[in-house]
Amino acid sequence: MRIDDLRQRLRAFGAGPGHQDHVLRQWLHAQPLEGGPRRPDAFLPKALRQALPQLADELAALAHVRSEHPGADGSARLLVALADGQTVESVLLPRDGVCVSTQVGCAVGCQFCMTGRSGLLRQLGSAEIVAQVVLARARRPVRKVVFMGMGEPAHNLDNVLEAIDLLGTMAGIGHKNLVFSTVGDLRVFERLPLGRVRPALALSLHTTRADLRARLLPRAPRIDPAELVARANHYAQITGYPIQYQWTLLEGINDTEEELDAIVRLLRGHYAVMNMIPYNEVPGLAFRRPARARAAEIARTLHGHGILTKLRQSAGQDVDGGCGQLRARALDAEGASAPAADGVPVRVVPSARADRRGAAGAPGGPSAPA
Repeated sequence: MRIDDLRQRLRAFGAGPGHQDHVLRQWLHAQPLEGGPRRPDAFLPKALRQALPQLADELAALAHVRSEHPGADGSARLLVALADGQTVESVLLPRDGVCVSTQVGCAVGCQFCMTGRSGLLRQLGSAEIVAQVVLARARRPVRKVVFMGMGEPAHNLDNVLEAIDLLGTMAGIGHKNLVFSTVGDLRVFERLPLGRVRPALALSLHTTRADLRARLLPRAPRIDPAELVARANHYAQITGYPIQYQWTLLEGINDTEEELDAIVRLLRGHYAVMNMIPYNEVPGLAFRRPARARAAEIARTLHGHGILTKLRQSAGQDVDGGCGQLRARALDAEGASAPAADGVPVRVVPSARADRRGAAGAPGGPSAPA
């Protein structure tokens, strides 16, 4: 279901624009559709009042929590069931945030991401995307929404932008607290500046090398990282928000001195934040995270060269979920398995480290930093 479909349903019951907005606001704030503490629903058309209980049931069926996995850091990873039985993942973040999914699966095929291995099954409608925010608000305050869950938002652009517009105009969420995450797509840079709600932009970079990026992100658009940064910098100038660059640290692959030097050349002087996210290992994948000391050294080095760098950790690492893992385990428990996507092999330097923790901080999985 899309937001426009919902408005059409309301119009069919005689709802004018003000009536529609009232019902949508009640839903967006996880309040009963029938009235509110300050505005009883007597002003609504009779046909709409009579339809509200059934409508409330339909909205609740868009997304419901199948399982919840609290983390020690105050986060909680949610396996969310949709009306057709498909599942996606959301993350309740510390400090009043939520990370939502935009697709069931993902077509980008990031080599270090469980979601990318499953392929794309279907798009989420804008109402299904918003419903994840409503689920979160039923549990805790939400003042920030990041579109970093399962899926590539640029591949579901109409629905994602429709959800962003509603959240930014009627849900009381600041525009800069709506964070659109992407691996990079020219349509993003064309359309985001045109909306009445302009979200912050998070760009999953992961490397400065076009050849390595093509292997790590085999189905991402073939856009040179330097061009991506130039386009992102232009968007930062339009909005006044810094670009949030996402960099999943992979031991022996993108944590080299050569990469650090290239990052400095690429980002110095730009209005940006570099989020370094040590990879959280996924069973069955050969990638490893750098040692904690090395990750800290990388952040210090970049910061010392004028690149505002934050060493992030994916929320709820201790619950072994996210990046498609909760969904994959649920499928395994049901005797099913997600189809594997064809991958492009990359050279991985083995590690002697044996710890295997949590979910991958990667695009296509709920990886928003705490």
